[in-house]
Amino acid sequence: MTDTFDPNLREAPSPLSETLGFDMTDWSEGYARVEAPIAPHLMNRQGLPHGGVYAAILDTAMGFCGCFTGDPKIKQNALTLSMTVNYLARATGTHLVAEARVTGGGRSTFFAKGEVRDDTGTLIAEATGVFKLRSRK
Repeated sequence: MTDTFDPNLREAPSPLSETLGFDMTDWSEGYARVEAPIAPHLMNRQGLPHGGVYAAILDTAMGFCGCFTGDPKIKQNALTLSMTVNYLARATGTHLVAEARVTGGGRSTFFAKGEVRDDTGTLIAEATGVFKLRSRK
């Protein structure tokens, strides 16, 4: 977690994020970072993190990057309309770090780009996505 991340803005993780071990470690206007340990339950039959884990952590980070309100009483949600993931390397570290940024959009949709690296700095996967904003709660 960064020194600028207000812990009061942290939302409880979804059941899926909790199961996968995802932890939001930074969140601000147009930006989100989600981290996860590389754990045995995330591995595929080759002993590598499953590609779906990379897609899920990227989807989570990109979805959050466009939903920041700055007020813990106002929750903004989004639905993923489309997402493309490019797998570039295999993880050799012990931890995944996904960062995402809003790249454009309008009143009801936004575009985002994300990347996931392991703790050695290796770029593992990149993604782009389109997200539909839902009514604020």
